[in-house]
Amino acid sequence: MDSTLSWAYRGRDSTDKVVKGRLTAKTEGAAILRLRSLGLSPISIVEVAAKTGLNRDIRIPGISRGVSLKDLAVMSRQMATMTSAGLTLLRTLYILAEQTTQTQLAAVLTTIRTDVETGLSLSDAMVRHKTVFPPIMINLVKAGETGGFLEDSLNSIAENFEAEVKLRDTIKSALAYPVIVLIMAVVAVIGMLIFIVPVFEGMFADLGGALPLPTQILVVLSGLMVWLTPVLIVLGVVFAFWWRKNKHTDRVRRIIDPVKLKLPVFGDLLTKLAVARFSRNFATMIGAGVPILQSLAIVGETSGNWVVENALRKVQSSVSLGRSIAGPLSLEPVFPAMVTQMIAVGEDAGALEQMLTKIADFYDQEVQATTEQLTALIEPLMIAFIGIVIGGMVVALYLPMFTIFDYVK
Repeated sequence: MDSTLSWAYRGRDSTDKVVKGRLTAKTEGAAILRLRSLGLSPISIVEVAAKTGLNRDIRIPGISRGVSLKDLAVMSRQMATMTSAGLTLLRTLYILAEQTTQTQLAAVLTTIRTDVETGLSLSDAMVRHKTVFPPIMINLVKAGETGGFLEDSLNSIAENFEAEVKLRDTIKSALAYPVIVLIMAVVAVIGMLIFIVPVFEGMFADLGGALPLPTQILVVLSGLMVWLTPVLIVLGVVFAFWWRKNKHTDRVRRIIDPVKLKLPVFGDLLTKLAVARFSRNFATMIGAGVPILQSLAIVGETSGNWVVENALRKVQSSVSLGRSIAGPLSLEPVFPAMVTQMIAVGEDAGALEQMLTKIADFYDQEVQATTEQLTALIEPLMIAFIGIVIGGMVVALYLPMFTIFDYVK
């Protein structure tokens, strides 16, 4: 049975500022030693009960927000700054855990600080939390520790993640308006079918006579929607939970990811996004001194698309036999000819990192331009689509009005 206890403490740091928090230790003496190792002079330390039962923090699966790429970018930037200022790693981890507002990240950083205190390296401690830290981050930290340039590695991680976040935000902001409009249109159509059409149906039934075909279709859809809507909602919730659990499995990605790249209009955008991510991550790994074969494996895992990951596995196998990167890469249709040509030039000139960075910058701009074009194209199409659907429903509802006088006679 684990006898580790939780302690609430208050102490003074080197600037005479009072800080408070919690730590774990087997005895009060061990807790005091940990405080002193963090550069704190203990004022008070009290044992607290572990959070169990109703005292435990409530987390709802699928709703509580996890650690985002932006959180990791901020953490890496702050860690690099504190490391360059001469703070010890333990002190840095303590400050990061206290400052972050992301509760899961704070808990992980506290655990990592404990592991580092017991003698583990930072990268080995991070490996224990693979669901929080991506492989590229763990390996860059490991390369920085091994080569003695941890600060530079942390800055590279921050720059890489910041670029990725910026790219994602560009796409999200561009697609937000069309998605919101589409949702509002679907809700409006369902609302009309459930609440408005039945009113007109009753009125037409009282008048008697045969309804026009468009109106009959609308009435049938209205009857179906009354029981179909709850069924669709339940199926949607079930699918959302299933998708969240299985979307990263190979059997699902092997089917879905190739389809994504072949979608009309959006397929080109997703291809450019995958190439931009591959180039940026590969350049970062090479710049940090990570071996080529290891870099290819990690870049494949972080590419976000099974097609790219599978292609890079083949490239990795070829490179392990002594071949160049550009040769086998040119055989993979997902990579444009310009990319493979620039990589070939970079290999020949000994400037692969610089070439990959230029490719990433170019495709970042391409993604932004394509996103803007999609936004300009989608908005009028969405308006026209909604106008046709809503307008068609209104016309179908009022068609019987043209013959109402015949019914009255």
